[in-house]
Amino acid sequence: MLVNIITIAVVIGFQNEVSDKILGFGSHAFVNSASSASLIENEPIPKKQSFLNQVKKLPFVKNVQAIAYKPAILQSDKNKSKSQEKQTSQSSMSKNEVKQQEIQSVLVKGVDKNYDFTFFRENLVRGRLPNFNSNTISDEIIISKRIASDLNFSIGDKVRAFFVKNQPVKKFYKLVGIFETGMEDFDKKIILADIRQIQLLNDWGIKSEIQVLDTLSNGQLVIKGEVNGGNGNYRYDWGKGFENYAGFTWFPTKDTVFRLISSDYWMFIDGKGEENTIPDTSYIKVKIEANSAGLDQNLNLPFKLNSDGTVRRKYVSETKFDLFTHNKTIHFEKTNGVGSYQNYVGSFEINFHNWNNFDQQVEACKKLINFNFSTKNQDLKVSSIKENQQEIFVWLSFLDINVWIIIILMLIIGIINMGSALLVMILLKTSFIGLLKAIGASSWTIRKIFLYQVSFLILKGMFWGNLIGIGFCLLQDYFKIIKLNPEVYYLNAVPIELNITSILLINLITLVVCSLAMIIPSFVITRINPSKSIKFS
Repeated sequence: MLVNIITIAVVIGFQNEVSDKILGFGSHAFVNSASSASLIENEPIPKKQSFLNQVKKLPFVKNVQAIAYKPAILQSDKNKSKSQEKQTSQSSMSKNEVKQQEIQSVLVKGVDKNYDFTFFRENLVRGRLPNFNSNTISDEIIISKRIASDLNFSIGDKVRAFFVKNQPVKKFYKLVGIFETGMEDFDKKIILADIRQIQLLNDWGIKSEIQVLDTLSNGQLVIKGEVNGGNGNYRYDWGKGFENYAGFTWFPTKDTVFRLISSDYWMFIDGKGEENTIPDTSYIKVKIEANSAGLDQNLNLPFKLNSDGTVRRKYVSETKFDLFTHNKTIHFEKTNGVGSYQNYVGSFEINFHNWNNFDQQVEACKKLINFNFSTKNQDLKVSSIKENQQEIFVWLSFLDINVWIIIILMLIIGIINMGSALLVMILLKTSFIGLLKAIGASSWTIRKIFLYQVSFLILKGMFWGNLIGIGFCLLQDYFKIIKLNPEVYYLNAVPIELNITSILLINLITLVVCSLAMIIPSFVITRINPSKSIKFS
């Protein structure tokens, strides 16, 4: 009983704790682009989806949340005393400050204000959770205790991160919280940041602005649309529908406002039957002011140029500048597109209330999303956490086999021990058995006497086994006496979960199996001859 109770408590605890912690870094099910190689390297999908409300209405769904991933490299260059370097030389005892730079690759998980932070709140050891409620993009992050220790970070530090793109990007984040889950593989890799940071870094959607070039074309200004993001194949709408031309020449004769709607496309410029990036809109406002010489709209006088031949301009701000002719001042005010990056996410996480009927629940989500009319042209797929973390969950499922092997072995040992005890009792009470038979007792009546005695011994052993086993489990659960290597077992201590149903079931199985097994050795009583046993005594 002692071994069986500890085995069941450890295995159930291990399976549930590992599953829950993996779930804390992810979810039960994921929705992402079917063309994505993985959840990390995935194609963006539109944030607005009609199936979201339908999924949320499913009775087993707890919540649905948008996420995005981006690999990064964190760098630390904080001063650290030589005594902290654990060097054995005499110089290691001095307090002179040395500058060290260490780097570590991480995976930035972008989340928004609707993200369920329960798991990270429960495992927060210092600081607080980041605040993503502001309309401006937040620079707050939380990292694990392992990363903070490796890079010598503390709460309030500015964390330098590098992202690999066509041109490497460096960003600074503010560290507001440190968590520790004990899942070493995940703790040393995952950090949480504002999803808008990842959307921008991944160049999802497009962003447009209208440029006034520095060079002239036949004495006229060149107005050009500048578009970034998307698939690189752009279309431009200057007010007469989409076309391939990015710009045009123009000479200012009156106040005007230019509007550019830009998008990308695959084959057809009208985009029919294709999935295109959500368009972005930008403006530039032009106001003409006459100089003291007066405004002559009929005379195309040249623009004032710099010594290198470029058009002379005077910047009032980042978005305002002036150009000049000898009798005009042309004021430009740009309104750049906000970009459509915020309309895309990497994937959606679907969290269930529990693990009950897990496969059926995932299948229900797949049917709902795959047969949704609005997703037919998006090529989405639904995967479960068991599919994405297959190696871990296959390993956890193997533990069930180990449990049954241990339980069966313990039952066999119990049967052998109790059988031996019963045979010893019969051997010692041979004369008593003969006497009972001599006065008319049947073999079955005598056998029942011994079976009752054996059952009492079984119950006594079960009592002490339960007491010691449950007591040990409680000690381990509260004080974490036995530690584990988290790099091997994903946890830093042996987990315990006392399941009342499982304990009652194993007690019932033990009592019934061992008691029934005693019927066979009790047949020895039927072979005892009363005359010989009494004479022997």
